[in-house]
Amino acid sequence: MRRPSALLVLSSLSVLFVFGPAPETRAQDAKRGAELFHLCQQCHGSHGQGSHLALAPSIAGLEQWYVEAQLHKFRDGSRASHFDDLAGMRMRGMARWLKSEDDLKSVAAHVAALPPARSAPSVEGGDATKGAALYGACSGCHGVKGEGVQAVGGSSLTHTSDWYLLTQLKNFKQGVRGSDARDVTGTAMRGMSMLLADEQAIKDVLAYISTLAPAAGETAQGGE
Repeated sequence: MRRPSALLVLSSLSVLFVFGPAPETRAQDAKRGAELFHLCQQCHGSHGQGSHLALAPSIAGLEQWYVEAQLHKFRDGSRASHFDDLAGMRMRGMARWLKSEDDLKSVAAHVAALPPARSAPSVEGGDATKGAALYGACSGCHGVKGEGVQAVGGSSLTHTSDWYLLTQLKNFKQGVRGSDARDVTGTAMRGMSMLLADEQAIKDVLAYISTLAPAAGETAQGGE
């Protein structure tokens, strides 16, 4: 039997590179992602809309690259290693439940494919006008309109629950999050959080973020 020529092998690899996995493979990955998400939805909701009661933020529509990055951090302990981060510690166990890189990517892809759902603002007392000035320092990583900037690891903010952002900014300021040198974006955020003098400044920024237009097709949600 003749062996396939090197040219034929290279041609086959080129086809795979250009066109990606076969539709059957993509369908299997999507099915696997949906199956794995059944465990996630116990806290994050069946549509990824989040639940304040469960300390689980809205994750529907988050960028796949960002979800993958955070799951890796939870798995290796570079995020959620502080005992005061109760929700994060829970996520460490959940992330480690994903046994393979393929499973991690599949569930991240499923989360990214969910229609974004923006919960109604719940943090009170913020001044959006003052927050607009403070947000200038955030825009370099999170985008002028909160759309996110993948090149620097900044996630989108336009459909993230404001109560969750309040918690995370407090965590960064207090060293509950962003103290592990392996978490490059986390340590950067810890430094940025210090630019917000107090909780009032945080609320002002969140009030401004709530005015940013959601992504195309995104709808506001009142419930969790």
